[in-house]
Amino acid sequence: MSLAAARLVVLLPALAAVLGLALARRAPRSTAQLVAGLGALLTLAAAAAGLVAESSSGARPTGHLLPALSAGALRVPLLLQSSRTVALLAVVVAVVGWAVQAFAGWYLREDDRYPVFAATVSLFLSGMLLLVQSADLLLTFVGWEVMGWCSYLLIGHWTRRESANRAAFKAFLVNRFADVGFFLGVVGLAAGPGSTAYREVVAHWAPSGAGTAGGLGDAAMALLVVGILGKSAQVPFHDWLPDAMEGPTPASALIHAATMVAAGTVVLAQLFDVLAVSDAARWLLGVSTAVTMVWAALLAFVQPDLKRLLAYSTVSQVALMLSALAVAPRADGPGSGLVHLVSHAFFKALLFLGIGWLSVGVGTSAVALAGRLRATPEVRVAMGVGLLSLAGVPPLMGFWSKEHVLGAAEAGVGGGAGARAVLVLVAALVTVALTAAYCTRAWLVLDRPAAHLPEPAPAAAEPAPGVSQPAPGAPEPAPAGSRPSAAPVALPALVPLPARASLAVLAVLAVVGGLVLLTPWLRLPGHVSWWTVLLSLLLVAGAASAVWVSTRGATDPALLAAARLRPVSSRAHPLAADHLYLVVVARPVLALARFVTVLDRDVIDAYVRGTALSARLLGRGGQRVHAAERAASGVVWVAVGVLVVAVTGAALW
Repeated sequence: MSLAAARLVVLLPALAAVLGLALARRAPRSTAQLVAGLGALLTLAAAAAGLVAESSSGARPTGHLLPALSAGALRVPLLLQSSRTVALLAVVVAVVGWAVQAFAGWYLREDDRYPVFAATVSLFLSGMLLLVQSADLLLTFVGWEVMGWCSYLLIGHWTRRESANRAAFKAFLVNRFADVGFFLGVVGLAAGPGSTAYREVVAHWAPSGAGTAGGLGDAAMALLVVGILGKSAQVPFHDWLPDAMEGPTPASALIHAATMVAAGTVVLAQLFDVLAVSDAARWLLGVSTAVTMVWAALLAFVQPDLKRLLAYSTVSQVALMLSALAVAPRADGPGSGLVHLVSHAFFKALLFLGIGWLSVGVGTSAVALAGRLRATPEVRVAMGVGLLSLAGVPPLMGFWSKEHVLGAAEAGVGGGAGARAVLVLVAALVTVALTAAYCTRAWLVLDRPAAHLPEPAPAAAEPAPGVSQPAPGAPEPAPAGSRPSAAPVALPALVPLPARASLAVLAVLAVVGGLVLLTPWLRLPGHVSWWTVLLSLLLVAGAASAVWVSTRGATDPALLAAARLRPVSSRAHPLAADHLYLVVVARPVLALARFVTVLDRDVIDAYVRGTALSARLLGRGGQRVHAAERAASGVVWVAVGVLVVAVTGAALW
């Protein structure tokens, strides 16, 4: 039953994608919405059936998705797996996918390309679920690449906007560059055992009691980590994800919550035993995530655009979940990182969809959204739950998952990780305080009227649900830097039941999900350290209180603290990633391209052009000689030639 559910979980969204694309130009929009919604619901039902089947079984069966392949000495079994943890992750992805499809049906109600968007989301889900259920490196790589391609399409969905096209192209290039490392890592890991099956890869590189993976194993895992850092938007690949906000908000919720940026955590969890014996890979992962979580949290605090605040928050929180895998003892397993993945999926999807609801027609800047929660009580509750869970306030799920990560770091200090675990633990505690600060700031901005906020720098407005123009009947987007009216227009009456239900379900899961972790039903590995619980609660309370008090009801807290950091996140700043890419990568590559062009044109092609020129000159000379001679002379020369040939033939006979 569990393996049958695993196959359905992968195939159902793929079928919905194919059917949706086939009907995109022929059927009405309502048909595409029905196909997408029904496909998401059936996928969720199959995932839930798999979780129920696994909850009463301790086995970890595997089965073929397709017939096994043989490539010489390399065995490619194309296996899927089923376990309690895998089934739980599949349910999480399916829940977020259903919520996104339900919300997008309303949010993109006037978009003429909605059927294509819905089909792309279905294909994206199929790729992520394939990666989750995979027990084979090749299937993992296929799911990895499908998500990369779909993310390019979703980010650039509004093709009539140059900024969306630029963001999609940037995401594609950064991920393609990092994926070279991922591919080489897959090849290296499979080369050792001669198989792509996870079970054989782990048994070869990390047998029981192994102290190190060895040279090739360390190199392969390090390359795999490079690819994961790219897809997860970690330093130095972090800058593509905030720009991905140019896509529709439902696409942002999907990419940020439980799919693409969290995929690396799933892959490393499947190969955790190999990662645990590769110090080079764990140091690379630990240093990158420690820097990323603090830096991204600082940038999140100073963002004037609240969607970009959530984007940098995602970068920071993904670093938190990956850092647990960098320091957790091998005996504890990857449970701490996976717990935070589950938690982050629910509260981050909730926050993105809530911001999408509020931003319809007015933009996503702090001034544009100021006070809108007061006019939308339904979203006010949902956003409150999401921000509290993100800040790590008990007893919400975000609190428990954050504490599992801190517990893993604390266990790593005495479990062999040493300095790496200390680095991650300190960075995580700093991130806890910064997260509470920007969550408090976001709540104050959303819940206070615009009169309390100063004029912002010009910022692009969030487009209304449509392609490039406001939807009929929707409010016009607020001009950049303008203030909305004191009483924002409330939209709940326009929002259909599926979109409302998506927020309600995610809010409930963000609350009760933490309670489920306390039960023996799931039995996820990992533990909570009570001294880190106390310390993190003090940091959360202190940071939130400091932000609350510092405002004195007068201004956006981001303008009072760390204001100098805001320009760093702009594309023109010398420390911004875009500027660094331009100086370190683009300009040297452009100079190299110009040099190659000159070499090819003026050196290599010179010989070819010289040969052609010589032939042309000889031809012209012969033509002139022929034209200048008389016919009689020509006959004489022909006779002389015949005589020479005859004499030569007689002499050689």
